[in-house]
Amino acid sequence: MGRHGKGAVLSVPVAADPAPTQAAGGGRDRYFDGLRALALVRVVAYHTFCWAWAGLVFPSMGVMFALAGTLMARSLRRPAGKVVRSRVRRLLPPFWFWGLFVVGAMLVHGWMPGWQIVYWIVPLGDPPGSAWAEQAWEILWYLRTYLWFVLLSPLLLRLFRAAPVPVLVLSLAPIAAFTLAWQPPENRLGSALTDLATFLFCWLLGFAHHDGVLGRLRPLAVVPPALAALACGGWYALAHQASYGGTYDLDDNPLAQAFWSAGFVTLLMYAHARVRFGRGTPGRPPRFRRLDRLVTLFNARAVTIYLWHQPALILAVPLIDRFWEVPAFEAYLPLESQWFLFGVTWILLAVFVLACGWVEDVAARRTPRLLPWDRAARMSP
Repeated sequence: MGRHGKGAVLSVPVAADPAPTQAAGGGRDRYFDGLRALALVRVVAYHTFCWAWAGLVFPSMGVMFALAGTLMARSLRRPAGKVVRSRVRRLLPPFWFWGLFVVGAMLVHGWMPGWQIVYWIVPLGDPPGSAWAEQAWEILWYLRTYLWFVLLSPLLLRLFRAAPVPVLVLSLAPIAAFTLAWQPPENRLGSALTDLATFLFCWLLGFAHHDGVLGRLRPLAVVPPALAALACGGWYALAHQASYGGTYDLDDNPLAQAFWSAGFVTLLMYAHARVRFGRGTPGRPPRFRRLDRLVTLFNARAVTIYLWHQPALILAVPLIDRFWEVPAFEAYLPLESQWFLFGVTWILLAVFVLACGWVEDVAARRTPRLLPWDRAARMSP
């Protein structure tokens, strides 16, 4: 599986960013909320089916970092120190809670950690882990990258506002340099630098959208460069498959990922900036109430869904193996189908959301709830 698919957003948002997306007028921006929900679904699908083309159809991680960048720029209207502390506080408790189970399971299975276990407290570098649980902890690159973007955002926003368009364009230079001129070391520092460089454009694009820079540009100044970035990223992925494991999977190819995500996400954000659709109106009931609640759930539990989707996928495999022992299940259920695995994974993930999602409420200093809408049953304190 590719590196950057182990993740696709929240920014959380992963991003999957855990804060709710709001329109300028105070209502929920359902366009952004819908993009984040779709990004999370794509991440789970990618890890289930391992589709190499998934990143070309929808580069979920680029989308999640751009949405998180928009929210960060909006939040930085307040004092920077307070904003950074708030973002870190929203991220770490769900990570710690998840880590208790993952680290505990690795210790039970004979893992002997060194001093690097400190990265399980604050993931400024990739937390260490055993090969036995690699499928679970390898997705943490996204949380590490998101955390660094949060810490760097006050400086990045100041730099961006000094020269918005030049800074945005030049933000693709670091990943080009890392790929074509200087290869970062194969360690925690190198991994962090590569991931930051890969998604720097998308994060700054969120700044551009929030500040209105993107919306003020004419279509001829946005669409052709975006299509050129798509062409560059797609060409590099297809032309350099031999150098990246014989696959065109963007998640294995940082330069292709950076340029394809830049072009794709620019078109998505520009459409929103120009058309201004998807903005919720306070007091107006949603047209599709069930879908609206599902989108709300995905956004309020983005970190939980991102962290727990791999354990759900891991547990789904032995669970389906047990189904083969029941003659009726063997006869009538498509136990060999990857789609059946996908469905079971979502059922288990729903259980994890109900059992663990309340941690996101605690991290955000909200009343813990089983489900994140007004009429949901509240959990006892």
